[in-house]
Amino acid sequence: MSNVERLLRQTTLPVIGAPMFLVSGPDLVLAQCRAGVIGTFPSLNARPQAELGTWLETIGRSLDAARRESPAATIAPYGVNLVIHPSNTRWQPDLETCVEHRVPLYITSLHAPRPVVDAAAGYGAVVLHDVTNATHARKAIDAGVDGLILVSAGAGGHAGRINPIALVNEIRSFYDGPIALSGCMSHGKDILAARALGCDFAYIGTRFIATTEAMASPAYRQMVLDAQAGDVVYTPYFSGVPANYLRASIAAAGIELAEVENVAPGKPVNMDKENRPKAWKDIWSAGQGVAAIREVLPTAELVERMRREYYAALYAVR
Repeated sequence: MSNVERLLRQTTLPVIGAPMFLVSGPDLVLAQCRAGVIGTFPSLNARPQAELGTWLETIGRSLDAARRESPAATIAPYGVNLVIHPSNTRWQPDLETCVEHRVPLYITSLHAPRPVVDAAAGYGAVVLHDVTNATHARKAIDAGVDGLILVSAGAGGHAGRINPIALVNEIRSFYDGPIALSGCMSHGKDILAARALGCDFAYIGTRFIATTEAMASPAYRQMVLDAQAGDVVYTPYFSGVPANYLRASIAAAGIELAEVENVAPGKPVNMDKENRPKAWKDIWSAGQGVAAIREVLPTAELVERMRREYYAALYAVR
């Protein structure tokens, strides 16, 4: 049995909760894992760096206790997102901390994650890498990752431009390993659609913003509830890399939409560094799946609803 198959056997639904900057923390991760889906968070959410070990200790101890208390329950494993890039001076010490705590799953972003792959292999952890196109996928495969996360058009955060069906079919033409699919999934039938496309997991972020355990502010949650797909703006304006943001948060920051649109990728638009709105903190991200989100729910209730929807959809197409 592969390490990824082992992960699947520890879930009630084939879902990975995507790591969301300034949104995913221990409360959300624990709620996701206890509900039977894989919970993850970006290591950068633990601040200062020394806090990462505390988070990992809390999560590991709490999940161990949950498994002892309910041995028949399906308690999913957790994961940590590491951004492999020279601008992130924390990734190497964060990796050392994660290895010390034997984190079971790594989600890596940007550069090919060979150091993470090597470290994870030492104790059987899984490494999945974010990709938006075939070129990035081939580099990740060459680096020895256990699987790929396909970030398609419409996903929250730094999304790609390729339709999810087209992206899966292209990657599957040369790769038969594990795949998680990201992009606009909010309903159990969306999870089934990802499986029907040949993916192992659905990778869901935006829907978990509107949960009681998320670190998102009440205003952020409400903005997600109020939004339609057309209220999501794809632009490199704020970080230099194209990402999806909520139109209302851009307007609330006093920025004209016309200024944000039609900006070429590259460096962030030059504004006063001290006073400019910051991506993720002031300018809030979400994917196009917001139109399907109309209430804030506890994570356990949301996952149970998705499970019912998933099996109802499966039954309907038999």
